[in-house]
Amino acid sequence: MSLLRSLRLYLVGWAGSCPVGPLLLQSPQSWHTFHTGPWLSSSASSKELLMKLRRKTGYSFVNCRKALETCGGDLKQAESWLHKQAQKEGWSRAAKLHGRKTKEGLIGLLQEGNTTVLVEVNCETDFVSRNLKFQQLVQQVALGTLLHCQNLKDQLSTYSKGFLNSSELSELPVGPEREGCLKDQLALAIGKLGENMTLKRAAWVKVPAGFYVGSYVHGAMHSPSLHNLVLGKYGALVVCETSERKAGLEDLGRRLGQHVVGMAPLSVGSLDDEPGGEAETKMLSQPYLLDPSITLGQYVQPQGVSVVDFVRFECGEGEEAAEAE
Repeated sequence: MSLLRSLRLYLVGWAGSCPVGPLLLQSPQSWHTFHTGPWLSSSASSKELLMKLRRKTGYSFVNCRKALETCGGDLKQAESWLHKQAQKEGWSRAAKLHGRKTKEGLIGLLQEGNTTVLVEVNCETDFVSRNLKFQQLVQQVALGTLLHCQNLKDQLSTYSKGFLNSSELSELPVGPEREGCLKDQLALAIGKLGENMTLKRAAWVKVPAGFYVGSYVHGAMHSPSLHNLVLGKYGALVVCETSERKAGLEDLGRRLGQHVVGMAPLSVGSLDDEPGGEAETKMLSQPYLLDPSITLGQYVQPQGVSVVDFVRFECGEGEEAAEAE
């Protein structure tokens, strides 16, 4: 028997008989890190924790294992550690990608109760706009905007409308279930997807009784996890006043939203406006998108509703003008 083989057998036998466990060929510091928590005491429980963290965060097994080791097996601390690390990497990547054009992206429309919000989040390519992680970012922005609107203490006698620019949107809190602001979620998404992204803008409308908000999103697709969030490339909200809640208002609101998206009016105008000339930018005097033989005003008047306002978002609009400047 060779000397090396004899030495190996001796070490194995010594380790098996040792009352304090097998020989650890590690420095005291690394040994301490390895045994900082109870999660490694059982291989079954450690695997379960690892799988749970992986499912919850979506990060790689390597990163999840490192997080659990760093945090001594504390699942909540490990999740927080992962997010902080990802944010650091995301902010670093965001700084490198800053300035790259973001012409693509999605419009998100979210309606809940008497509040409706419209948001725009941009990215560099249409490929990324179809990615689930990007769509989840749009969802977070829509939910953050909705929460902001619902927290506004206003007594509504008529409808109210507001806008948030990019910097205002970035500072909104994510929500009660997550820490940080929307800009933190933006950094995480940039870190994961590797493209420059921007939280461009948001609009919101709140209405009291007697008002109705019609909505339309072109090329609509529903969020996989939030049934009342609709995503697309164009979106419109149309505020209508009505004396009574009638059947078919939802369909009417959708048609009005289609008209706003397709005809891009600049103002509502009035039923007295004559068609043609400068009135072509006034919504009510424009040829109705779905029946150009009549004006939109002629279509709406018999329906028993009055159009009072609208908001229109087109994904990427304004980028060409900014480039020209």
